Amino acid sequence: MIPAGKREAVVRALDDEGVDYVITDETSSREYSGVATFPLPKAAVEPVLERLREAGIDDRTYTVIVAAETVISQRFEELEETYAEESDRGEDRISRQELQAKADELASSIRTYVLMTVISAVIATAGLLLDSPATVVGSMVIAPLIGPAMSAAIGTVVDDEEMFRRGVWMQVVGIVVAVTAATAFAGGLRWLGLVPPGLDPLELAEVAERLAPNVLVLAVAIGAGVAGIVSLMTGVSATLVGVMIAVALIPPAAAIGIGVAFWIPRLVIGAGVIVAVNVLSINLAALVVLWVEGYRPEQWFREDDARSALVKRVVVLVAAIAVLSAFLGGVTYDSYTATTTESEIRDVVGEELTRLGAETELLGLEIERTGRLPPRETDRVVVTVGAPSGVSIDGLAATLEDRIRAATDEDPRVEVRLVTVDRP
Repeated sequence: MIPAGKREAVVRALDDEGVDYVITDETSSREYSGVATFPLPKAAVEPVLERLREAGIDDRTYTVIVAAETVISQRFEELEETYAEESDRGEDRISRQELQAKADELASSIRTYVLMTVISAVIATAGLLLDSPATVVGSMVIAPLIGPAMSAAIGTVVDDEEMFRRGVWMQVVGIVVAVTAATAFAGGLRWLGLVPPGLDPLELAEVAERLAPNVLVLAVAIGAGVAGIVSLMTGVSATLVGVMIAVALIPPAAAIGIGVAFWIPRLVIGAGVIVAVNVLSINLAALVVLWVEGYRPEQWFREDDARSALVKRVVVLVAAIAVLSAFLGGVTYDSYTATTTESEIRDVVGEELTRLGAETELLGLEIERTGRLPPRETDRVVVTVGAPSGVSIDGLAATLEDRIRAATDEDPRVEVRLVTVDRP
């Protein structure tokens, strides 16, 4: 919409930019004298709107940006080439205004957001208790978590405090709602006796996977954050990327609920760390990518405020991630130590059984470790040996203790069980 008295300035600005345009008279309002319609390549939208702003078209002017399927015009092709050469961020990058509109579109109403989050968390909880990866994946498809995460990042870089606060608030609400729904659902199943008596959730692979997070969860979360914001910047559908973000948040949130319902503090802590690290990393990745790609507030004098807010929030996110990463690093080191120790113990046991004779074989090896937090130490080793009747294993436990102590620098108790095996 062209304000009264600004037609010549608008025409001059569009001519200077080499833009094809059509201007029609506006008779429904004295405030505006005409309507200008013109096609632009994606990379030209923001610079041309900035040029019009300089010509006197301020933020209160009615402006609509729509996607054109095809533009057949020689001048448009020349404009594409010009901005493709001038822009070092690629032709697919959408304007700041479009980015904000997409973030608003993804931010569904609170009622819909809560309802879809509850449904997603309940399905994820059922999938974990069924030990069904397919069901867990299905729960992620309907989780509406991409909108709040992206809104918080976009609100920061364009200095839209309201969008930032709404994004942060909805992320908190989403996690709280997901955990609460999962807890209520898992607790209801247990109270009604709809799960097998004596079920230990930690024996389920899908649940145990969320028990001891390692540093690889950072890669998942950062990748999800980068993919989410890139999908918005390029105008690509964010549906599939939203599934990736849900992967990082919904299953561990459901695992927290199971941990609360079955009173398993280890699971609550482990899954809670995953959720916290993933939320922080997704926001950090989105923030950094947006700023690097050159998104800034509409008014240049607000850029310093946006930069200051960005730096403060990045520092807070990095510090929080660093603290949580200490736990992730400990778990990763503990997993590495456990795997290495088990391999060394298995080698020692194999060598000793070989010395006893060809009739003996290793039927089972159990390694118990002590400590609630990593790194943990090997406390007890149970070796189950199969051998024909008449074979003696006297002194094997003491020998294994000495050899394991020398191989691993740990001092576990060794228990050897003999199972008689009849051979043809």
